[in-house]
Amino acid sequence: MQPLQESSVPSFSDLGVPAVLVKTLDKLGIDTPTPIQAATLPDSLKGRDVLGRGRTGSGKTFAFLLPLVARLDETRYEIDAYRPRSLVLAPTRELANQIADSLKPLAAAAGLSYTTVFGGVGQNPQVKALKAGVDVLIACPGRLEDLMGQGFCDLSDVEVCILDEADHMADMGFLPGVKRILTKVPREAQHLLFSATLDGGIDVLVKKFLSNPVTHQADSAQSPVATMEHHVFAVDSDSRIDVLTDLVSAPGRTVVFTRTKHGAKKLAKQLAGRGIPAVDLHGNLSQNARVRNLDAFHSGAVETLVATDIAARGIHVDDVSLVVHADPPTEHKAYLHRSGRTARAGAAGTVITLMTPDQRGDVKSLLRMAKINATTTNVTASHPLLEKLAPGERRTMSADEVAAALPTAPVQEPSRKKAPKDGGEQRQGGRGQGGRSGGRNQGGGRSGGRGAQSGGRGGQDGAGRDNQGSGRSGSAATGGRDGNRAGGRPSGGSGSRSQGGSRGGSGARGQGGSGAAGRSGGARRSGGAAGFSSNSRAGR
Repeated sequence: MQPLQESSVPSFSDLGVPAVLVKTLDKLGIDTPTPIQAATLPDSLKGRDVLGRGRTGSGKTFAFLLPLVARLDETRYEIDAYRPRSLVLAPTRELANQIADSLKPLAAAAGLSYTTVFGGVGQNPQVKALKAGVDVLIACPGRLEDLMGQGFCDLSDVEVCILDEADHMADMGFLPGVKRILTKVPREAQHLLFSATLDGGIDVLVKKFLSNPVTHQADSAQSPVATMEHHVFAVDSDSRIDVLTDLVSAPGRTVVFTRTKHGAKKLAKQLAGRGIPAVDLHGNLSQNARVRNLDAFHSGAVETLVATDIAARGIHVDDVSLVVHADPPTEHKAYLHRSGRTARAGAAGTVITLMTPDQRGDVKSLLRMAKINATTTNVTASHPLLEKLAPGERRTMSADEVAAALPTAPVQEPSRKKAPKDGGEQRQGGRGQGGRSGGRNQGGGRSGGRGAQSGGRGGQDGAGRDNQGSGRSGSAATGGRDGNRAGGRPSGGSGSRSQGGSRGGSGARGQGGSGAAGRSGGARRSGGAAGFSSNSRAGR
């Protein structure tokens, strides 16, 4: 493994990043490469397979997006439907969206297209984007496999394949699906894999799919988690919520972790009830709710996020000053991943674990496995250490202020039924007075058109299918639609085609129905007066 050289960091131009992308980075306020970018870009820009080892928040997103965009910009060609030119796999929807946000300015500068694919939302917009053709596909494994199985995504044109937070995919049980996906990517494609560890099957993934990869350690010489301030607050069950309320009422962004989805939802409501606007993030939320809550936290409208472990590795938020383990995690890796939400990009951070008496043994074992030296203190809500670790004036809001700060779903206007263009009320009729035949005099009969989209087996009241021409017996879609556009039947009878006559015709409005039986005028067993409509076009 090649160690990172943190001194004399070159510029992006020195590393070989194209000028158009350097200019874009400069507009974003990014002018100095992070250690992982400085280490990996020379190899990735040359087309080498790269294994990047390290934590979230080290700048690895741009470490793989820059060579991705640079390569696609050089080798651009007309994209085939359903065949993306590159693939970025991410474990969570939140991470996929944040990768897309980082890609957006780079793709715009290079004139590339991209889309995201993940579950929890309808697939039709995703299929539509893939059909149009995309340069970059950012996807979660589950939904991607679904679309591949339905024939909506073909990876045989992929030039660059990227796996972000591969160890998190392993933790979530995605590796079997990831392997199946990677077997569909051409062997000659460039592969870039980023993972904090190589356990959990990641080493097998590297050996099978990466070709002679160059490995770079993304962390600095001193682990960022080791640079954080770690504290354990020994609390009793009754004072736990009081201590937490005091901590999160201080200024600054705070991420609070719970063990379960129910616990996250309940705790966010408890804090809101105590005057602290807090949003929750867990697997039971709809995609729209997750986006709204994350946006509120990103923007600063809400400064407290209550999340489960699944979100620990999927959110990228800078300036998180405090992480609180309201429920201690069960595994030491989860502790490190959670704690990584603070001290991002070298910033200082504080991590506090709330420990009830029955959790003492588990927390002690957890910290030993994580190799963390933490200070344990018995505290209540009035302990001075709370003010020291979370400094600033405590502020709580009224119920109305909390409600105004929390994101809400947009109010949808009630749907309104569209009236037919030429009058008449749209509703499905039964067999009506016309029986099986008779056009649609009173709701129409079966000849209202099995193929008619609006009529179904019944008809539209007063909008007979025979009013405007159709195919046979109105069974063609045009017969149903055209019949629906007419605002009422011919004045006489419930008979056959008084307008339109033979197939596809749309004659002028006739006076008088047809009494002819059989196929004449398109009606069966017509019940109206005898004779063809005066304006019928030689009905059959």
